[in-house]
Amino acid sequence: MRLAGWRARSHWVNIEDLRGKTAGHGMTLENQGKALRVGAAQFDAVAGDISANAAAHERLIDEAGALGVEVLVFPELSLPGYASSLLDQAPARCVVDPGGPSLKPVREACRRNRIVAVVGGSLRNARGRGLSAIVVDRQGQICATYDKQHHSGPEQNWFVPGTSGCMIEVDGWRLALGICYDSSFPEHGRALAREGADAYLVSGAVPRGESDHRRSVYFPARALENTFYVAFANFVGAHDGLEYCGRSAVHGPEGRMLADAGPDRPGIAVVELDPERLRRTRETLPMLRERSQERPAIQSSLAR
Repeated sequence: MRLAGWRARSHWVNIEDLRGKTAGHGMTLENQGKALRVGAAQFDAVAGDISANAAAHERLIDEAGALGVEVLVFPELSLPGYASSLLDQAPARCVVDPGGPSLKPVREACRRNRIVAVVGGSLRNARGRGLSAIVVDRQGQICATYDKQHHSGPEQNWFVPGTSGCMIEVDGWRLALGICYDSSFPEHGRALAREGADAYLVSGAVPRGESDHRRSVYFPARALENTFYVAFANFVGAHDGLEYCGRSAVHGPEGRMLADAGPDRPGIAVVELDPERLRRTRETLPMLRERSQERPAIQSSLAR
């Protein structure tokens, strides 16, 4: 499947009983009445300690299970932590073995709580190392991965860019994946919306300062312009010289913030994705339906 107007392909993964259904544009009619509870998790990671961070994931997945969360998204590089010095000096320590013991606590927690989790790490591929999102399903199996397509600053020295987008389908909801700097590009979210995404799950590593300001602009904008839900997960605390701003959040399809986990404590922002709210917003704000199919001609003239 091509992402219209974008350079990359997307691949679909349907969770559980939805395996094999054909992808389309928006929620399937038979699932329009079912809400989906989504959470965006934040925690204080230990740089380079995948085992300690996996244990923190397990605790948050258990907490999410008690809250009735069905899909939980974690920050960018959530398993190794976003550690620039480590990526410069010992990048292999940030690589996650999908079948290895480090992911076992996460996989078991997903199975135990019947939660789909999107966690972060570096995965090896044929071209090098990707900055990856790893999707663990309700059976505790890895069902999808996504490699970040846009790298910021020194990430270009550490990772190879992904070549395809990714959406997963959970109980009729089509959930697109993004990682941090991807969301700085309106085209990334728009291409996924045009492929039928109902929500955009973004793993981030956003520090305090100017990046925090951009965060406050990007996510409501991506939600409004694409009339889909946006869930953003970030770190709190500090590691490897960066102090993170937290503010993991979920925005509704009209761009309003619906939940915010706060600036400085571990926790989960939880929202029930409402199919009626999505339908109503897209009827009121029909940008996706009324978008121009062709690139408009540009006229230019010299003003004297």
